[in-house]
Amino acid sequence: MSSNIQSSESLLNTKPEEPKLFTNLRGIKNKIMVMSGKGGVGKSTVSANLAAALAERGYSVGLLDSDIHGPTIPKMFGVENEKPMVNEKGIVPVKVNDNLKIMSIGLLLDSNDSPVVWRGPAKMSAIKQFLEEVDWGVLDYLIIDLPPGTGDEPLSISQLIGNLTGAIVVTTPQAVALTSVRKSLNFAKMIEVPVIGMVENMSGIVCPHCDEKIHVFGSGGVAKAAEDFGVKVLGTLPIETEVAAAGDSGHVHIDIKSDSEWYIHFNKVVDAVEEFVK
Repeated sequence: MSSNIQSSESLLNTKPEEPKLFTNLRGIKNKIMVMSGKGGVGKSTVSANLAAALAERGYSVGLLDSDIHGPTIPKMFGVENEKPMVNEKGIVPVKVNDNLKIMSIGLLLDSNDSPVVWRGPAKMSAIKQFLEEVDWGVLDYLIIDLPPGTGDEPLSISQLIGNLTGAIVVTTPQAVALTSVRKSLNFAKMIEVPVIGMVENMSGIVCPHCDEKIHVFGSGGVAKAAEDFGVKVLGTLPIETEVAAAGDSGHVHIDIKSDSEWYIHFNKVVDAVEEFVK
């Protein structure tokens, strides 16, 4: 095992401890998971923009990046080189702005290129500490960006928190993605977490020459899945280069034009979340 890996694993104590009843979560009103059945569908993009948009609307928001092996949230907010502090209540999340703070394993690694080569017990201990030892303070929303799939991390988080407000399921229109996302919908049902709705990401692209919308990954499948499972489609987000560029440059939700199709449709997702928690 390399020194980088040893160092990153030692950043979180993996020894079992007595439960602390998650004192640091008591000040959080709404806890929302953002999940998907497979990777590469834009789940972290949805999570980051949802947290940023809610913060822009004046809410106090925390964003937990629970993807141990592929953390991307620090990069998307341009804080990948910052390190969390520690106070008497625990680990202090990194502050993005007055209304938004984030926590991620990516903030604890020796370098941005350090891999996290952990087995299940170490990952579960890290997630447990993210939930009980991070000083989130008083929040209107905690957005939890889950890794893809229905394995250890999503199951552990849902069981440890126990009172999740709801889940948002992200997918692309591809049949392959929908095969996995239907499993995610069943997973949410199995763990008794309400599904706020589905977000159809990469829902076509508008031709810059003729303005015709091209459905690169097909269409209709997400609406059919939503109908089958009795859930809503919160928004259909087109492919727009400035959305990817905003995340890559660390300016999530800042460099996206307010009159763009993506921005208009994404605000419908945020509206739906606000309506759901009322």
